Amino acid sequence: MTLPNSLRAQPDPTGHFGAFGGRYVAETLMPLILDLEREYRAAKQDPAFQEELDYLFKHYVGRPSPLYHAERLSEALRDSAPEGMGPKIYFKREELNHTGAHKINNCIGQILLARRMGKTRIIAETGAGQHGVATATVAARFGLPCTIFMGARDIERQAPNVFRMKLLGAEVRAVTSGAQTLKDAMNEALRDWVANVHDTFYIIGTAAGPHPYPELVRDFQSVIGNEAREQILEAEGRLPDLLVAAVGGGSNAIGLFHAFLDDDVAMLGIEAAGHGIDTGKHAASLNGGIPGILHGNRTYLLQDEDGQITEAHSISAGLDYPGIGPEHSWLHEIGRVQYEGVTDQQALDAFQLCCRTEGIIPALECSHALAAIVDKAREYREDQIILLNLSGRGDKDIFTVAEALKVQI
Repeated sequence: MTLPNSLRAQPDPTGHFGAFGGRYVAETLMPLILDLEREYRAAKQDPAFQEELDYLFKHYVGRPSPLYHAERLSEALRDSAPEGMGPKIYFKREELNHTGAHKINNCIGQILLARRMGKTRIIAETGAGQHGVATATVAARFGLPCTIFMGARDIERQAPNVFRMKLLGAEVRAVTSGAQTLKDAMNEALRDWVANVHDTFYIIGTAAGPHPYPELVRDFQSVIGNEAREQILEAEGRLPDLLVAAVGGGSNAIGLFHAFLDDDVAMLGIEAAGHGIDTGKHAASLNGGIPGILHGNRTYLLQDEDGQITEAHSISAGLDYPGIGPEHSWLHEIGRVQYEGVTDQQALDAFQLCCRTEGIIPALECSHALAAIVDKAREYREDQIILLNLSGRGDKDIFTVAEALKVQI
């Protein structure tokens, strides 16, 4: 395999990162996909677009998000590590953004594109509800009607976010097919898009889907890594030794990783191992899947020997997806990023540890990444630095956690 001079290279003209990506969509959607790509290329060259995006990032989202030295967590892990081991841990605090997660970065960018294209209706899919809330938020901000597709099972376990979406004026449409989770919500959103292509813009919530979505979502989310790079250089005078982020579809992870791909910095993406990869009840597409095509792109997927998509499982609704963004599949295959799995129980333990040491209630998604840091702390010295993308806050997950811990609330 011949690699580009820079791993921050763009996908090829057909939207592939190596063997992954592309656009496998209904013929009805192809003109809109091509229009979106043209409009995105034009927007990237338009100073007025960037100026409006920067304004909204600063005054509406609340960027830049802080880089926080997690001193008590660092001390707790150092106390349980061999002498001289236990790194300095920093959080990139995306949970402090308006709406409580990184999702708003991408939604702001996409709704500005929707306006440029003259679209008058917004749709989206959501799992944990954070993307649904962010989409409903920007739709309210710009006065556009919005429909959010959400699996019926996810509606039950993410009730606070469902109520938030409705308060913001969105219609939340329950999806009762399949496992009634994120994959099924995305299926229904795509069906709606095909039927309403003339006036509807689909704000995809992760760095997946048909080209150019993986690229444009990554670009909007790369504000995370660009800020973090500048902030860690200011705080420490050097780059971190390891970056860690949870990976479902992969938008928060690629948002952090992208700015550092050409640097001598190790990177670790954490998939949801559920009850354990050997049990088959997990959402670890790279560690437990094979390449295939789903939702408009070729990537690693959970599937059986007949190519049928199998159901994913994670305690985290945002990681409960049987695929991953194509750029992550490419980075996995070329060995630039390491991807490992964390179980439901490990994530629950890390969730509680973060609450008690830092006074921060993390989302279950990024609790998986926190669990990986707990595991890796014994391998890193006291003078080394680990930077975690704390991609969302855990208000939405308290009922799920209480049920798992058998606590009455």
